[in-house]
Amino acid sequence: MKQALEGIKVLDLTRVLAGPYATMVMADMGADVIKIEAPGVGDDSRAFGPYIANESAYFMSLNRNKRSITLNLKKPKAKELFLEMVKKADVVVENYRPGTMEKLGLGYEELKKINPGIIYAASSGFGHSGPYSKRAAYDAVVQAMGGIMSITGPKGGKPTRVGPSVGDITAGLFTAIGILAALNHRNNTGQGQKVDVAMLDCQVAILENAIARYVVTGEVPKPAGNRHTSITPFEPFETSDGEIMIAAGNDALFIKLCELFGTEEWVQDERFKSNPQRTKHVEELTPLITAITKTKTTKEWQELLDKAGVPNGPINTIDKVLEDPQVLAREMVVEVDHPVAGHLKMAGVPIKMSETQGSVRKPAPVLGQHTEEILQDLLGLNKEEIEELKKAEIF
Repeated sequence: MKQALEGIKVLDLTRVLAGPYATMVMADMGADVIKIEAPGVGDDSRAFGPYIANESAYFMSLNRNKRSITLNLKKPKAKELFLEMVKKADVVVENYRPGTMEKLGLGYEELKKINPGIIYAASSGFGHSGPYSKRAAYDAVVQAMGGIMSITGPKGGKPTRVGPSVGDITAGLFTAIGILAALNHRNNTGQGQKVDVAMLDCQVAILENAIARYVVTGEVPKPAGNRHTSITPFEPFETSDGEIMIAAGNDALFIKLCELFGTEEWVQDERFKSNPQRTKHVEELTPLITAITKTKTTKEWQELLDKAGVPNGPINTIDKVLEDPQVLAREMVVEVDHPVAGHLKMAGVPIKMSETQGSVRKPAPVLGQHTEEILQDLLGLNKEEIEELKKAEIF
């Protein structure tokens, strides 16, 4: 099956998570992603555990479907080779601190001189403008600064970091979206452009109702535990053997929930008859629901709630997620065969497309695995020329 980004060539200078996540999304959809790494060291995340046969599972999960070439970009000849690659590329992606590429003489203003159609995407902590631009950042830093920690955690508790690295991952997703938008513009006009994505900006962009609540009420949002602050009931409830998440997201669903519970009188109760009233009186409603949910197991409630048409779900641990029949049916757990690490399971491709389905076609590369192949096929170098580059420690 032909893939949506087949024919798009991406030069990937990124490392760790935000940038590699963006290029992984593109590689999964068929782009030829060439990962350019420092000789002998490579992407920082190659040193992140856990390991299988000295290969990082962290790195392998983010860099599938890519090819790896090593280049020492501090050497003039390596820069020359990179610039030749730019002439043949559609996209360059980097997540260095702003100014780093310019110091190397490889910033957007230089690259567009040799390829006016190039899409140059930069994903950094604070972006390429503003007073914080030159500061370094990691996921935890932007989670802290971007407000998401201040609204996460148990009610009355301390601000809490979100488990997955959403500071990096959202930046990766927005970077991929920006690249695709820029490619569409180029298809229409022939004009390339720079895509500048800041991790902090992305955290602000996903605050959604926290911003709305503050600007409307003037009250600073605080951690509210596992319940939704604007919709009720919308939280986990205790069962006889665990917990179940119940999300009655509108009045019609609340009526169905009451019918299931045999508490139809709640529908006419002034405290509970509308969502604003239920949210106002959540401290009264929650224990009433809990008294009912504690009478059956989580599985029993799942079956009853599903039959009633009320959204619900168990709180799965990771092992349960990887065994979930819906997750497996959607091919969201895939297995690749790595040349060193062997078999490795990882998350699949979440975007399902009827005509151009993406896929995990090959494992992450070992460091420099495709260097000679790329120098030959992309730049047309012969074996003697490649051997001279190797002696000069260009790669």
